Amino acid sequence: MVTGDDRLGVLRRTRQYREFESTPVDPAELDALVDAARWSGSSANSQPWRFIVIRDPATIRAIHELGLPSTRGLATAPAAIAISVPSDEKKAISFAYDEGRAAERILIAAGLMGLGAGISWTKSTIREQVGRILGLPDDRTVRTVVQVGHPTAAARRPKSAPGEARLPREEVVFEERWPGE
Repeated sequence: MVTGDDRLGVLRRTRQYREFESTPVDPAELDALVDAARWSGSSANSQPWRFIVIRDPATIRAIHELGLPSTRGLATAPAAIAISVPSDEKKAISFAYDEGRAAERILIAAGLMGLGAGISWTKSTIREQVGRILGLPDDRTVRTVVQVGHPTAAARRPKSAPGEARLPREEVVFEERWPGE
């Protein structure tokens, strides 16, 4: 019998990858990833994100160099997907939430396709420069760039012993109320 744990295993195995082989990512796979991302939910169905698929190594490395250490995953990435949202400060939290949903969906979809992906964050101090590199209009920004590729064997190795990657369930999941009340 298939259990909920069996069905949801792919979610528990989704992780960040920051080291990739030089093998290119098939353009059809990148298209599938952005299609999965564009079907993410968003606040009031606003769909504020726009996705820029980046295959040019020079562009990927330029963003990598600008944003270190937060962009270290781009160092060896053969492809990346920049998630652009409006620069509207009044909706910044909502847009960040929607952007995060799309980014996580890319990570999960990459895993389902046998690829690896990870999130690189662009600090506020470099976002204008990243926007210029990507040709963004002034009313758009990029905070998240998802690196995509075929992870190296070293990157695929577990970083923690089995059962130690997360806090014990009893420390993070409570029934009805906060414990001790």
